[in-house]
Amino acid sequence: MDLWFSEYHTQDVRLSFRVDQQLCSLQSDFQRIDVFSSPELGRILALDGFVMLTEKDEFIYHEMLVHIPMAVHPHVRDVLIIGGGDGGILRELKCYPEIEHIDLVEIDEEVIEVSKKYLPFTACGYDNPRLKVHAEDGLKYIRHCENAYDLIIVDSTDPFGPGEGLFTREFYGNCDRALRDDGIMVNQHESPFYKNDAIAMQRAHKRIVESFKISRVYQAHIPTYPSGHWLFGFASKKYHPISDLGAKEWKSRGIQARYYNTNLHRGAFALPVYVQELLENVENVDETTDLNA
Repeated sequence: MDLWFSEYHTQDVRLSFRVDQQLCSLQSDFQRIDVFSSPELGRILALDGFVMLTEKDEFIYHEMLVHIPMAVHPHVRDVLIIGGGDGGILRELKCYPEIEHIDLVEIDEEVIEVSKKYLPFTACGYDNPRLKVHAEDGLKYIRHCENAYDLIIVDSTDPFGPGEGLFTREFYGNCDRALRDDGIMVNQHESPFYKNDAIAMQRAHKRIVESFKISRVYQAHIPTYPSGHWLFGFASKKYHPISDLGAKEWKSRGIQARYYNTNLHRGAFALPVYVQELLENVENVDETTDLNA
């Protein structure tokens, strides 16, 4: 008998994967955690029925959250990861020996433990001596940080459930305060394609623009995410993601990325017209405006 896992992207669209085994299913204090094995996609992590990663394409997401800011900021020493319990961000950060300390703040310890057991391809950096793991709410953690980090990576779930607070004006303002004067924040920014996702993306963009001097959006193609078209946010107090790109320096590192390169870095910030319009339409909108209108 064929077994299929389906994720609804809208009420009228769903993406289905044939699975040959359910490796894990548990209810944590925060969410349901499932791990499946798929003949096409390898292992799949789902939280509350939504796909967080698949073994086949997770490298795209993690490389684009890490290498974009690391190729721009010339001297990252201290890094904060909010979310990221699957370990993929940690894996990519191992490429940078100049990093002195990494704080990973994950609200759900069960995600970390499940990833260590079932997702060794991402959860392979927890033995890093530069790492400190904090099992707490990222929204609360960041309130007590000031001038502490060169880079903040917000690897959150979607803007509901445990991840809802990581898309608020308060949160982005606290990230700005937690960064040093030349700090960078990057975050997953949802998809612009389906209406509800696009509204969440617009809200996040507006709140980041209000908090940071420099704010840009970039994109990647991630086949198993809703629509396959995914956005990320780049926010900084000093560095511009294109004019301050250290392409020659990054290439000299010899990092063997599978998706990211410095030519793609430049192109990722060249957005389609419909995405540009979605972003521009909210940059000067009052906070009380209903983005559903």
